[in-house]
Amino acid sequence: MLRFTKMQGLGNDFVVVDATREPFTLTPSQVRVVADRRFGVGCDQVLVVEPPTSADADFRYRIFNADGGEVEQCGNGARCFVIFVRDRGLTTKREIRVETASGIIVPRLASDGEVVVDMGAPRFPPQQIPFIGGQGAISEPLDVDGKVVEISALSMGNPHAVQVVDDLDAAPVTTQGPLIERHPRFPRRVNAGYMQVVDRANIRLRVWERGAGETPACGSGACAAVVAGVRRGLLDSNVHVATRGGVLTITWEGGERSVSMKGAATKVFEGVWETPLPQAGGAM
Repeated sequence: MLRFTKMQGLGNDFVVVDATREPFTLTPSQVRVVADRRFGVGCDQVLVVEPPTSADADFRYRIFNADGGEVEQCGNGARCFVIFVRDRGLTTKREIRVETASGIIVPRLASDGEVVVDMGAPRFPPQQIPFIGGQGAISEPLDVDGKVVEISALSMGNPHAVQVVDDLDAAPVTTQGPLIERHPRFPRRVNAGYMQVVDRANIRLRVWERGAGETPACGSGACAAVVAGVRRGLLDSNVHVATRGGVLTITWEGGERSVSMKGAATKVFEGVWETPLPQAGGAM
């Protein structure tokens, strides 16, 4: 039996599991079944709430993509995390310290009901993304199936490759995105972002997420896009990011400063999975 809560942040949807009292034991194949939109609950990621492993954190936060792979960070999920732990009575704090695979994040419930997340500082050294052969430059060429595109490569706790495009609706997100995701220069795969600059305070964004495909919104992708735009001299420090699922507000003052993300998160429903999940190698 698996008790879960379905949540969404700008249409990026999650199955959230409370593992603070009992360990999370789902295998990658079982995560894939839960995430399947026809045979399971359906989600972009499965989020797991666990007890912290260090004394300076309130919780541990784990993220599994729809393909069953565990990843380091998810910004939209972090906002849902705050709503979930407060709704379940796991904490009464408005600001919490959360362990992730890429370090501590500090999400906070704002007075208007939205959640502000300190996403930490962006990382540009290629070995920290990781990005083989990268130079840490503001933009770098990437050969994608014989076509060279200019990307900004960086980590927001997870790897991102951001392009600037003239027409977001015509961007090759679903065709080129999978090729960039699995490009050999990104050994841990990468999220492929496509950003259209509207003006210095507004962008439009689509993201092909590793292990999930194109999603209605990507919180860490929005952060990466704004960082890339600021570094390229295209954006100011406070930017509204319009995704297909809604708008995020991203703030970055440059340098080694943290990126702040603000947006909504909502509980959709609660449920119980009662049928046995397949074991490793089992069929649906």
